[in-house]
Amino acid sequence: MAQTQIQTLKEFAAPESSANGTRRMAVVNGDDFGFSRGVNRAIIEAHEHGVLTSASLMVTGDAFEEAVELARRRPSLAVGLHLVLVSGRGALSPAEIPHLVNSKGSFPFSPFRTGLHYQFNSNARRELGMEIRAQLEKFADTGLILSHVDGHLHMHSHPVVMRLLVDLAGEFGIRRIRLPHEELRLTLGIDRSNLINKLIWSAVFTRLRFYEERLLGRAGIDCVDRVYGLLQSGNVTENYLLNLIPMIKADRFEIYCHPASPAEDEPLNGPKGAGEAELKALTSERVRRAFLDEGIELSNLREAGATQQA
Repeated sequence: MAQTQIQTLKEFAAPESSANGTRRMAVVNGDDFGFSRGVNRAIIEAHEHGVLTSASLMVTGDAFEEAVELARRRPSLAVGLHLVLVSGRGALSPAEIPHLVNSKGSFPFSPFRTGLHYQFNSNARRELGMEIRAQLEKFADTGLILSHVDGHLHMHSHPVVMRLLVDLAGEFGIRRIRLPHEELRLTLGIDRSNLINKLIWSAVFTRLRFYEERLLGRAGIDCVDRVYGLLQSGNVTENYLLNLIPMIKADRFEIYCHPASPAEDEPLNGPKGAGEAELKALTSERVRRAFLDEGIELSNLREAGATQQA
């Protein structure tokens, strides 16, 4: 028997306001759009038959052009830039950014070592500005509306990178930037696996948010109240979402994940099996119902930002 098809975004939007009159909105975002055909397939499936409302585009991904064509035919899918400055390819040639990439044009894999390099190497910082501009220009060339900016492995949260993004915001129309921000106790109450990593990530990104929220505020750049996914990266399952959604108190929040339908001839963008599990969660009728039961409207970053500025 074929599965019941979940309704489209507009058809199952929750009531516009909660009991106290506050409109509650959830952005459900798929990262790595353009990484592979399998990731593209999963993001589109999760959007058309599930709860996904937004995607972050890798302009240097192997399936970038396919992702752009898929997005152009689906205006209800908000698309932002997934800035790649670690564990991926650059938009510029190795000759143009020799302090950032190797001879094949690839960034280092380690976020920690790469972050230190960006902080303390003046040549790297100069080339970072060039590379960030190049990726923003490549996104602009698609003709898609830039919904938001975030980064692969959250390298956009590096203070040097964030300041460069703020400097370029007016020129490229950057109105929203993701700042990871979730309650450690809430996540550990659902899943205590990878405890040490969760403790470290929570401490690091809480400190970054404290600084960068003010930086974005002064620049007039929006960020939602909470962003869930960092502490559960690669394991945003149906069970996790069913436990998480009723516990969220924020009125404007994002849940991001990495759905995928991998093929044998394509690389994985996460642990084996993780992409399929997250796709299953995003197309779950029980997850859709959980949002409705809490009076949470499925939206996207364009609408959430517009509401904030109204």
